[in-house]
Amino acid sequence: LLCLSVNVIILVLLAVAFLIIVQRNLLNLSDFLHTEKPDEGVILPFESELSPDLNSVRTGEEIPVLITAAEDRLGAVVAAMNSVYRNSKANVVFTIVTLNETVTHLKAWLSNTRLNRVKYKIVIFKPELLNGKISKDPHTPEAAKPLTFARFYLPAYIPEAEKAIYLDDDVIVQGDIQELYETNLKPGHAAAFSDDCDSASAKGIVRGAGNQNNYIGFLDFKKEAIKKLGMRATTCSFNPGVFIANLTEWKNQNISQQLEHWMELNTQEDLYAKTLAESVTTPPLLIVFYKRHSSIDPMWHVRHLGAGSRYSSQFVKAAKLLHWNGHYKPWGRGSSFTDVWDKWFIPDPTGKFHPVRRHTGDS
Repeated sequence: LLCLSVNVIILVLLAVAFLIIVQRNLLNLSDFLHTEKPDEGVILPFESELSPDLNSVRTGEEIPVLITAAEDRLGAVVAAMNSVYRNSKANVVFTIVTLNETVTHLKAWLSNTRLNRVKYKIVIFKPELLNGKISKDPHTPEAAKPLTFARFYLPAYIPEAEKAIYLDDDVIVQGDIQELYETNLKPGHAAAFSDDCDSASAKGIVRGAGNQNNYIGFLDFKKEAIKKLGMRATTCSFNPGVFIANLTEWKNQNISQQLEHWMELNTQEDLYAKTLAESVTTPPLLIVFYKRHSSIDPMWHVRHLGAGSRYSSQFVKAAKLLHWNGHYKPWGRGSSFTDVWDKWFIPDPTGKFHPVRRHTGDS
């Protein structure tokens, strides 16, 4: 009996010792998780937040759409998202890349309006990522608009997807986004763009800076680094404001790293054309995707609405996607077809964003 009691006591002591060890290990693990940084990789660490769990949401294959949200242009993001969502029954999931100071305003707009049924993920962009890759002058377009470079890092923001759509914020989608998503990319191509010279948009240009339609309009072909590439200066350029990406190919070909290389080289050798206007993301993309990209239907990227284009109302109505690239934006003054944009704009519930209305004289 005494022997049995001793054995029981020993077992109890062993159990207590085991529990103490387990507790200490758990505490150490907790400390580790709070102090260790995740692998930074290309973009990480970034913060992200998913939309609230919804009871009645769309199902089926997810269609990832990435869009950026700058504080002074939030109305544009909301209008673009609303047009995508309302014109499709597809299971669209938005990845919204923004800066930390914009998150609260953005969430209020999404949760307190009819966009509260939309699936989204908010991701915080880290401007430090661009250190050494863009001009340090705060007055330059690239320094003033860091979010414009988010498109270079699509796989990092949507790591689980094989394919994704990128949209500029100054677009309105009038077609079913699933049709654009199903664009066929040729084998080995990491992206599909709309070419500038043979697109329906080329016929509508009448004025405005940045209406270049070939490579020489974006790159300085007198520079040795550009000469060595053997590219033809008259090659038709493309507009990167709307594109579809094969993210598997993007990762396999190290597209993000290639783009960063040309950004860094430009800061050292000034490779971009002097007449570039504000298309600061276009030159590295033109280099990396030279004769290595697929094409999208021109009606899925009808552009130059912000540069004084002259389209008929019938043509604008038939377009699948409208892009107000150029100086004049539909929430500001002087833009054409603001009535089309107004149809999709949702007023800011916080009262911070107010479009500058100018209905008189719209086309």
